[in-house]
Amino acid sequence: MSVALRAIQSLKLWHDVHLDLVHQGSDLSSRQIAILLTIYLDAPPHTVRGLAKKLDVTKAVITRALDTLGKLDLVSRRRDEADRRNVIIQRTVAGALAVERLGDIVTARAKELPR
Repeated sequence: MSVALRAIQSLKLWHDVHLDLVHQGSDLSSRQIAILLTIYLDAPPHTVRGLAKKLDVTKAVITRALDTLGKLDLVSRRRDEADRRNVIIQRTVAGALAVERLGDIVTARAKELPR
């Protein structure tokens, strides 16, 4: 599905979605949201190393973001039994619900955009 938005409409949508997140008490950074969405929208498995490569950041950056996401129960981590050097990032029920709510916010706000 392709949606044609003018730049100002895209910015308005971005603004309104972030405003809703602020009103709901979400303190996730853009980086944390990008990581969360990558984990939930891209097929698993996900590793710290793989996320760092995909987002073009260091493993330390991913680890710090995962610390926050883990405390919020949006993701969990476990060691890869096949290769103990790898940390596997897993989805959680709470994380899936949070991503679904975010999708609902985007959809609702997109419908409100002036045409």
